[in-house]
Parts: sequence; structure tokens; C-alpha cells
Amino acid sequence: MTSLSRRAFAAAATAALLGGCGGGHGNGRSTAGRPGSTTPSARPSAEPVRVLARSVPVGLEIPAIGVDTPVIRLGLAPDRTVQVPPVTAHDRAGWYRHSPTPGQIGPSVILGHVTVGRHGDGVFRHLARLRPGDGIVARLENGTAAVFAVDSVRTVAKADFPTDAVYGDVGRPELRLITCGGPRTGDEYRDNVIVFARA
Repeated sequence: MTSLSRRAFAAAATAALLGGCGGGHGNGRSTAGRPGSTTPSARPSAEPVRVLARSVPVGLEIPAIGVDTPVIRLGLAPDRTVQVPPVTAHDRAGWYRHSPTPGQIGPSVILGHVTVGRHGDGVFRHLARLRPGDGIVARLENGTAAVFAVDSVRTVAKADFPTDAVYGDVGRPELRLITCGGPRTGDEYRDNVIVFARA
């Protein structure tokens, strides 16, 4: 993804996600490069990385928090923002189809709700409980699976969404899981919870 298209995607994704969680729109500013802030993928790794062929994710398993969900494809809404999963009783996660598929080089982006209105808890309700080393498995359409380990979990104010850290280019297969979190007022959440994981 080029820098221009990545920035456009990041701004759209941030706006769509915040709206989908019931929060206000953030400004898409990045905290990458600020003192005390690191981009998890910037740390070197000596291990060889297996890169998978492009194949759409159809399921997501996160055993540490009891997630085993189908994954739907998300595109762009008519207003050019990224779609979010529908608010339904049978909540599912959604993969943004213009990001790399899990296992390809780059950050594959999967969004989910923390709550789904009158239906109660969302599929990513316990995302903030993940810890470094926890495993994530993305089941792919071609019958293979991309396996990731959590690198870090960050809760950030929506106004300070770390766009570059989340959507920036990386040299290995990585995964980003994003939902809402933090204090809640009515249907509004102040923060985003972001899981950074790598193959």
C-alpha cells in the first residue's frame, strides 16, 4: 500500500471505527515517534518469518479470551469510510479487504465491536485482557491458517489514535485488532483498544 493510499485508508478506518463503536470521531493523529512511544513492529527479529499466499480470512480464534468467530469482509461505505461489522445479535469480526490478508507482509486489519447495542457484548469485548505472547489464529479461505502472537496491547484516546503505528508499512506479516474501550458514557467510548500482533 502506498503512503498516500495508506494515509487515506487510515483516516477513513479511524473515522469509521469510532463511529461504529458509538464514539466521536478522532483526528487520526499519530503518537508514533513521541517520547515514550514505540511502534511494536520496529523491534528487530532474528527468526525467519513464513509469508503466506493471499487468502481471505474466514475465521478468527483467540483462545485466551474465548473468541472463535467467523470473519466477514469489510469494504468502503458510500461516504468512503471503512465499513464496520453490522450490529447484530450474532456479532462477527470484520477484515478490511484492502489491507493485506493475514500472513502476507504488512498489517492485516480486523475490526470488531466491544458492545452491540441492545444485543449486549460484542465479539471483541475482552480484547483489552490480552497479554504479550497470547496466540491468535486467522483461518484462511484456502484451508491454511496464519498464526500470530500478541506483541502489545494499547488503550489510546480516540483523539490520539496512533495512525502510523497501526497502519504503517512493516516488513513482516502482522495483525491489528481494533475495538473501542475505556470509560463509557451511554453508547460512547472514550478510547480505542488496539492489539499489535506478529507472525
